[in-house]
Amino acid sequence: MFRRSIYKSPAELRSMRAAGELTAAALAEARRLLVPGATPLELDAAAERVIRSGGGRPNFQLVPGYRHTLCVSVDDDVVHGIPGDRPLRPGDIVSIDGGAEVDGWNGDSAFTVVLPDASRPDVVSSREQLNRVTEQALWHGIAALARSTHLNEVGAAIEDFVRSEGDFGILTDYVGHGIGRSMHEEPPVFNYRVDRRGPAVKPGLVVAIEPMIVGGAIDTFTRDDDWTVTTSDGSDAAHWEHSVAVHADGIWVLTAPDGGAAGLAPFGVRPTEIA
Repeated sequence: MFRRSIYKSPAELRSMRAAGELTAAALAEARRLLVPGATPLELDAAAERVIRSGGGRPNFQLVPGYRHTLCVSVDDDVVHGIPGDRPLRPGDIVSIDGGAEVDGWNGDSAFTVVLPDASRPDVVSSREQLNRVTEQALWHGIAALARSTHLNEVGAAIEDFVRSEGDFGILTDYVGHGIGRSMHEEPPVFNYRVDRRGPAVKPGLVVAIEPMIVGGAIDTFTRDDDWTVTTSDGSDAAHWEHSVAVHADGIWVLTAPDGGAAGLAPFGVRPTEIA
């Protein structure tokens, strides 16, 4: 049986730029509207408008059984939250995940925000710390990709950083993935150390790195909607993700407007545009 290579050609990497850029624009619009009182459905509609006006399709809507542009996960919901009409509240920790397909190529990205709440400073502070650790875990993983010989060094870097920051849990049932013609492709991208090296990091590799970190135990269950993944102990969760391409001259974060320059600067890594 023929199996497509996990490595893209230079022309295919160039073709993925548009999907990454449109994904970034859609999530930026959702983030702009992410305030107390907004509803996840409003964010979802705004992200869809950006994607369709940019000539793309919301690739989450291409997943069988799912009809939304975004996943919006609140508080103890980790991933795959279905957008609803309940207004977001001050102090909520909200994860937004979405992607666009342009000319058959896919982008996938996620971010988390803690909404301000002056009446609960301890809750907000705890959630902001969880969010900071998760975001920085993502950038540790991306920086590791730039320097690695094999993919599973990324997960080791993420785990080492998270463990150094305190008693946080790294979900093991959900991991990152390759991305290209399909939103989810081989290979898996672990967020923790494993006992095998994984595929070689070389030009043409495109992966979505996405640590999912919780403030308690890593056990989860799926809610009755058959989508939303939630912590079993009710602890808070955060989720960050970028689609990243390895090419002949370095790496480029496809779903970051600056290619990842700001996030990678503390690591001494300078992303290079895909020629």
